[in-house]
Amino acid sequence: MPVDPALRALNIDLPARPQVLVELSLLLAEDEVDFKAMAALIEKDMALAASVLKTLNTPLYGLRHQVRTVQQALQYLGSSHVAAIVYEMGLRSVFPTTPELDLLWSRASRRGLLMGLMARQLGLQAFVAHSAGLFEECGKAVMVRHAPQRYGPMLQAAPSDDLLLLQEMQAFGVSHDALGAALCETWMLDPAAIACVRYHVSVRSGGTWPSLPAARPLCALSTVAHYLMCAPAMLEAAVPAVAALAPLDEAALMQVAREVQSVMSTRL
Repeated sequence: MPVDPALRALNIDLPARPQVLVELSLLLAEDEVDFKAMAALIEKDMALAASVLKTLNTPLYGLRHQVRTVQQALQYLGSSHVAAIVYEMGLRSVFPTTPELDLLWSRASRRGLLMGLMARQLGLQAFVAHSAGLFEECGKAVMVRHAPQRYGPMLQAAPSDDLLLLQEMQAFGVSHDALGAALCETWMLDPAAIACVRYHVSVRSGGTWPSLPAARPLCALSTVAHYLMCAPAMLEAAVPAVAALAPLDEAALMQVAREVQSVMSTRL
C-alpha cells in the first residue's frame, strides 16, 4: 500500500525503525524462526530484554509461572507474542513520554493482544493482527511528536476518532490514520496491517473498507476489539455487521470474541 503522495509534501517527520526491529524482521522472515538467535538479539539490549520480560509477566498475558529469560518466554509463548512485545517497546522508544501517550500505549498493548488472540483462534496470522492492533493509534503519537502544544489538547478534547480526523485535517492537512499507515509502511509492516491501520476509523464508523482482501478480516478484529474494550454491550450488534463485510463466519467470530472477553476479564 503506497503512502499517500500528499504526505510527502508535509513537514512531518516519521521516526526511523529501530535497528533491533530491522534485525528481528529478518529473523521472522525465515521459514522456521531461530529461537536462540531471536533471544540473543533481544538480550543484546539489556533494557529491552528487561522491558519485554516485565510486560510478559503482567497478568495480561496469563502466564502461570514467571518467565526469567527471553529464551524461556519464547518456549512458553512462541515467537509471535514475544516479537509483538519487542515491536511495542521499539514503537514506544521513538516517541516522547507524555500522559496522553501512556494511555495510548496502554490501549495499544491490550488491543494488539486481543486481536492476536482472536486471529490465532480463527486461523489468521496472529503476529500481523497483533501488529495492526499495536500500531492502530501510532499516527496520534506522530502528531504529538510533531506538534505537542497544538495537538496534545486536541487529542485530549476529541470526543471520538472520526471527529478527531476532521480536526486534524483542518489543523494539519493530514489525519492520524494516514500518518499511522505511513509509519507502518516505513517500518515495513505487513501490507494487511498497514491497510488496517489506514482504514480502522472508517470501518468502525460504517465507512469505507480496504480493498485488500487480507486486510478486511483484520479490520473486523479491530472493530470487535474496540467494542470489547470500550463498549462490550454493543458487541452483539457489531459482530454481524463486520463479519458480513470481512467476510468472516459470524458464529465463529462471535464465539471467539466471547471467549477472548472471558479470558481477558480473568486477567485484568
